[in-house]
Amino acid sequence: MDIVAPARGEDPTSALVATGREWWRNAVIYQIYPRSFADASGDGIGDLRGITARLPSLVELGVDAIWLSPFFVSPQRDAGYDVADYCDVDPLFGTLDDFDALEDAAHALGLKIIVDLVPNHTSSDHAWFRAALDAAEGSVERARYMFRDGTGEGGELPPNNWESVFGGPAWTRTTNTDGTPGQWYLHLFDSTQPDLDWENPWVRDQFRDILRFWLDRGVDGFRVDVAHGMIKEAGLPDYTAPADSGSMGGGAVGLEPEIGTHLDAPTPPYWAQDGVHEIYRDWRQVLDEYDGNRVMVAEAWVEPLSKLARWVRPDEMHQAFNFSYLETSWAGPAIRRVVDGSLDAFTSVGAPSTWVLSNHDVVRHATRLALTADNPQGHGIGPKSPGQPIPELGLRRARAASALMLALPGSAYLYQGEELGLPEVIDLPDRSREDPTWFRTNGERYGRDGCRVPIPWEADAASYGFSTSGKSWLPQPADWAPVSRDAQLGVTGSTLELYRLALALRHEHDLGFGAIEWLPGYGENVVAFRNGSVTVIANTSDVPVELPVGRVLLSSADLHGSALAPDQTVWMRS
Repeated sequence: MDIVAPARGEDPTSALVATGREWWRNAVIYQIYPRSFADASGDGIGDLRGITARLPSLVELGVDAIWLSPFFVSPQRDAGYDVADYCDVDPLFGTLDDFDALEDAAHALGLKIIVDLVPNHTSSDHAWFRAALDAAEGSVERARYMFRDGTGEGGELPPNNWESVFGGPAWTRTTNTDGTPGQWYLHLFDSTQPDLDWENPWVRDQFRDILRFWLDRGVDGFRVDVAHGMIKEAGLPDYTAPADSGSMGGGAVGLEPEIGTHLDAPTPPYWAQDGVHEIYRDWRQVLDEYDGNRVMVAEAWVEPLSKLARWVRPDEMHQAFNFSYLETSWAGPAIRRVVDGSLDAFTSVGAPSTWVLSNHDVVRHATRLALTADNPQGHGIGPKSPGQPIPELGLRRARAASALMLALPGSAYLYQGEELGLPEVIDLPDRSREDPTWFRTNGERYGRDGCRVPIPWEADAASYGFSTSGKSWLPQPADWAPVSRDAQLGVTGSTLELYRLALALRHEHDLGFGAIEWLPGYGENVVAFRNGSVTVIANTSDVPVELPVGRVLLSSADLHGSALAPDQTVWMRS
């Protein structure tokens, strides 16, 4: 069987198209975690100039857009998801001029730019929160956040029993200027990330201005962090999560077990409240003032998918991350169910489905798919975790799963380094860890550092070419030379070349605008479908499967004869 590569066509983002074929409906969007992508300054932390220098490699990969995790001014206690100024660049990453240069370069190359917006909370260093702490109880400054009196005889107990996503109570008590105990403030994440009060019109006004600041600079859209948060149930009632629901929720993947794995559990009073939709309808009107099909993407941990579809109704957001798909096991029946459910739910409101396997909050799928024990989302994995992965199995399944995902209609998200087959870094020294989860749980959960290690570009360079100085803010594995980008580029069978071929074929055959037709006769543990002119067969069973007659366009692993091995995916034309 011959494996045939397509000719490269024009970049699909080069021109706007009619309604129903907007660029975001079939885009492949590449997530950049700035501190771990490329470092031009030499301080060991990635930056905007480093990203700009590496943009040609993303064009060569074949993606349509990039999503930048936060680069705003921040004390970096939660890697930039604790914002101190929404309208400026943190000096760690560069300047506004650097951002403008990055955006200009990306647009010149045909790449769209999506920036990360964090509206549920600010940093405790933000001027708004500092003013609130300095102001009196009941002041307009305090009304911008969730300040409340405590309970108990002297207010010594928190206002309710809510738990933080990162572990521990979701309330911290303030100290008055005279040294006496004061009110409590809500922080669903770290204590340095106080929640804003989105019932306050002033807060809504500020964020309209923030949206316009970046839209005026030319960004193509926003990824909205914790898009199922912001509004809390009136009265802030107590809530206890199901005992077996895991540990995390909300902004980091798996941080909301009640809305991720327990479909019959009640909706927590701090997630997925109906009032959030009013906010996004308002924001949609702002985006619609601008040309160029500007988009909003929801990071909303909401199940079932039929409920998540409410976030992408025609007058709200354009896309929502499909975490149900990310969390699905590598098993034929489960994959078919989630694909059908996704297409049904999103199509019902006129939105494209999205597909994603990895991001900055989850164990990389080259490791996750080969864990030998349960690993609750948000816990991460380290050297003492149960269920250590089988590396060879993980990479094989990751390649097969990625090949399957990139053949599905809709929009797909890639996380930096997955195109290299990078695994989760398990053996990070404890002294190097920075995730708040690690510290707030006293080392009981490893958190997300393992998927955030700077990626390797050059096999023979210091820090694998990540930094001009050879520094790296998290230590890189000593055995990453073979998976570096330059070691894989042009090498037949490498993971990088698999991704490049898949993205080229996806564009050539217009798979993002296609439709699924399931193919019978392969058994329940084989996922077989036709999308347009391409037949896709993924074997999740433990036995080989006979392939039909046809020309092989792509295979996630070497083919031996006419049999598809376990944990292998092919694309074919009959």
